[in-house]
Amino acid sequence: MARAAAASLPAPSKGAADENFPVASLLLSRHKRPAVMAFYRFARQADDVADDPDLERERKIAQLDALERGLAGLSGDPAALALHEALGGNSRLLAHAATLLQAFRRDVMCDTCHSWADLMAYCACSAAPVGRFLLDLHGEDQNLHSMADALCEALQILNHLQDCGDDYTRLGRVYLPADWMMAVGLAPGDLAACDGGAPLRHVLDLMLDRVDMMLDHASLLPNHLQDRRLAMETAVIVDIGRRLAVLLRNRDPLNSRVALSPLAYGAAFVSGILRGMRPQA
Repeated sequence: MARAAAASLPAPSKGAADENFPVASLLLSRHKRPAVMAFYRFARQADDVADDPDLERERKIAQLDALERGLAGLSGDPAALALHEALGGNSRLLAHAATLLQAFRRDVMCDTCHSWADLMAYCACSAAPVGRFLLDLHGEDQNLHSMADALCEALQILNHLQDCGDDYTRLGRVYLPADWMMAVGLAPGDLAACDGGAPLRHVLDLMLDRVDMMLDHASLLPNHLQDRRLAMETAVIVDIGRRLAVLLRNRDPLNSRVALSPLAYGAAFVSGILRGMRPQA
């Protein structure tokens, strides 16, 4: 499964080099890559609109509406028209892109996640459609959607934890559950500090506890996939997620950027390929 975004979708105005989770890995079939990249470019365009500091709210909504019109293939944003063409007008696949737009509209209209349930409702639109798109594109069983949802939503939350300071200072957004923050005396303004201290650590660890459970569920997915290339890609992503979760357990994302080293990415790539090559369960 892939992020914004690269699933993880969405990330605040990042280039491809800044993203944790590759969208069209060379592990995927070359016949599938054009469709995957068209989906990625659509999501990237919507993300850039939602995060553009120079656009008024009404203009952002209008541009997101143009993206949705383009999914119909008649008029609208070029990135949406290109996705429609790449998918041959397949309404089931295009519906996943339309669901992403719900999350981007929320980003424009709302800057706080009030609770864990609220965050998960957001991730159901901002992240889960990416995994579902990839499964459906590869003709996989719809019964696997819940495992793909768990993976993509875990990746989305990990990205929010990495960027909790930047999201607040640049965009005024807080994706940490507001009720959990309030319970430990952590105010949104504290995210602009260089060190979140014990209150932030408590909230991060609560979120990571749930992320670990989501990754446990998602780890079952590779062995159930028919497409071995997708299985290898998925196993790599699960491994990357686990390694990043461990780093976030031990580092303060307000103090410095928490990211995997090239060596860690390489290790995840190798271990993921080996796991993805195993026979189906």
